[in-house]
Amino acid sequence: MAETIRRPGLDDQGCIAREGSLARVPGVFRPVVAVARDGLLELFGTRLHSAYLYGSIPRGTAREGLSDLDLLVALRDEPADADRDAVRALGEAVDKEFPQIDGVGTLLYGRDRLLSDLERYDLGWFVACLCTPLLGEDLAEYLPRYRPDSLLARETNGDLALWLPRWRKRIADAEDTEEARSPLVRFMSRHLVRTGFTLVMPRWNGWTSDLHEMAEVCGTYYPERAAQLRAAARHGQEPVGDPELLRSYVDDLGPWLADEYARVHGVKAPRPEE
Repeated sequence: MAETIRRPGLDDQGCIAREGSLARVPGVFRPVVAVARDGLLELFGTRLHSAYLYGSIPRGTAREGLSDLDLLVALRDEPADADRDAVRALGEAVDKEFPQIDGVGTLLYGRDRLLSDLERYDLGWFVACLCTPLLGEDLAEYLPRYRPDSLLARETNGDLALWLPRWRKRIADAEDTEEARSPLVRFMSRHLVRTGFTLVMPRWNGWTSDLHEMAEVCGTYYPERAAQLRAAARHGQEPVGDPELLRSYVDDLGPWLADEYARVHGVKAPRPEE
């Protein structure tokens, strides 16, 4: 039997290595991170369990003026709508103050949900492998090590079929302008490329967060979709408000990917809110 090749992104035990660190945050973004950190402390006080950075800033690949600041916040209790409004307002204030970022996105959860059995191979994995500790106790200490296997693939991205009807509605409800469609293209492009990568991740046996590499990896196993995936990776970073592109995502690439995902890995366990 041929030896399985271990790709980048794994540690010596074949588990996904945590990406990013505070040391990798480029100097131009450090004042942004500091203000966001202080704002979270002021906002939540003792309710704050921990906070994390994720995305291009802690990976050291952020582009000044183009990249956003991505945060995940864990509260000691479950967040309410007022908490979500508060972090949204904080993000808007930070974005307004610092031109070197293009928006702030904050995920807000309760500690118990992040450590729950249901989320162990989705949000739990996300915290343990893709998030960089910024404040508080690191929840990764309570989570397992993760391998790039079919279970992880299913529980992270095995719900695309549920998303497609919602995407169609968002497209239909969007204003008929380039400005309104471009964020949809960016979001859906990234989601599809990442789903395509995790579809083949167990066979490739590695991890990457680079959109272009993700597209190339998936295209190696599905060459008939390689050109679409490369284009989606490009539009994930440089979106265009093309209505035909959006339609191709929800009528062609998305449905194919959802069907193939279910065939290969099965369907993600349903969440209560779904």
